[in-house]
Amino acid sequence: MTRKKNTSRRRRPTPRKYVWLGGILASIVYIFAFYYFFVSPTGFRWRALYGDARYPVGYEIQGIDISHHQGKINWGRLRGGSIDGNPVRFVMIKATEGANFLDSRFVDNFYQAREHGFIRGAYHFWSNKSTAREQAYYFLSKVKLESGDLPPVLDVERFPKNTTKEEFQRNILTWLHIVEDRYHVKPIIYTYYKFKQEYLSAPVFDDYPYWIAHYYTEKMEYKGSWRFWQHTDVGRLPGINGFVDFNIYNGSYYDLQKFTME
Repeated sequence: MTRKKNTSRRRRPTPRKYVWLGGILASIVYIFAFYYFFVSPTGFRWRALYGDARYPVGYEIQGIDISHHQGKINWGRLRGGSIDGNPVRFVMIKATEGANFLDSRFVDNFYQAREHGFIRGAYHFWSNKSTAREQAYYFLSKVKLESGDLPPVLDVERFPKNTTKEEFQRNILTWLHIVEDRYHVKPIIYTYYKFKQEYLSAPVFDDYPYWIAHYYTEKMEYKGSWRFWQHTDVGRLPGINGFVDFNIYNGSYYDLQKFTME
C-alpha cells in the first residue's frame, strides 16, 4: 500500500532572540509601571530615606512632633540639631488618645521640651471608640498647658463607620468647644489635607488654625489657611533614634511666639 506524503507544514520553533526580546520588553513595562504607580508618588520619601531630601523652601521655622515611638530622647543633643540649616524651634508632643490612653513618654517629653528651650504643644489623638466629651475631659485631666505653650491640638484622621458626616462633625465640634472653654483659645486641628476637604469642609471649621499633613511634596496643595505643615515622616535628628516627623510653621518666629498662649 502506497503511503500518502504528509504535506502539512510543521510549526517552526520561535527563535530564541524573540523570546529574549519579549522578556526585555516585559521587564521595561514592569519597571515603568512600578515607578509610575509606586515610586513617583512617594519620590520625596525615597530621597529622604537615602539622604538626599529636598524640603519645602521659603520656610525658616522648623519643628518636630514626637510620641513614645521616638523612645527616650537625648534632649541636649536634639537642642543642637537643625533642619535644612535652621534650628528646631517647636515640638508637638502626643499626650492622650481616646478616653483612657496616656502616651508613656508624654510627661517626660512635655517637661524636657520646655527645659531645653523649645516652644511646646500637646495633642490628643481622636478615637471613634469614645464619645467626644469623654475624650475632651480626659485630655484636660492629663494636660496642663501654660503660658508660652502652643494651643491644644486635636489630631483627627479617621472617619467612623455607621455614622453621618454631620454627626461626625458635631462630635468634633463638641471636643473643640469643651477644650476651648477651658483654655479660652481655639484648638489647632491636625489632619491630612484630603481628609480636611472631605470631612471637615463645613465653614464652621474654618475658624480654627490648621496643622496639615501632606508628605513627600515640596509644595502645599491644600489651598486653605494653615499654620503648620507636617511634610515628612522620615526626618533624622541627633538625639532621636529612628525617624521623626518634620514640620514647618507658616510665618516668622515672632509670629509663632505671638501664636502661643498667654
